[in-house]
Amino acid sequence: MASSEIPRTIKAVNTAELIHLDDEARVCDLNRQHGAGWLAEHADPGATHYLWPALVHRLHHRPELSPHWRCMLLLALRDGQQVFSLLDVLPTTFDRLPESLDRATKTRIAERLLGPIQNVAEWSERNA
Repeated sequence: MASSEIPRTIKAVNTAELIHLDDEARVCDLNRQHGAGWLAEHADPGATHYLWPALVHRLHHRPELSPHWRCMLLLALRDGQQVFSLLDVLPTTFDRLPESLDRATKTRIAERLLGPIQNVAEWSERNA
């Protein structure tokens, strides 16, 4: 796959891996929709979360991080709700994540992400 070709897949990650991905994004100064420590506080520690690359993102002033994938994130929270978020992920990091979902599961996750779903900001406002 060319480095600028976005993967057409959805990958599942556990909470520990998601926090690692979020930390990598923070260290690289990539986009995240939550502050440092937010995921550790609010993500369900036993849940599976889902990343779906939505677009290629480029930082022309930081070519070492370009391109990277801006992923839609289906995030499971401690209160049992699922919310929409975004997380930028480096291509090599995304490629290392295992491919573990069947086609039907990926379709259900895509439908959930593309349908009406509360986002992190809305959830945070309601739960402040």
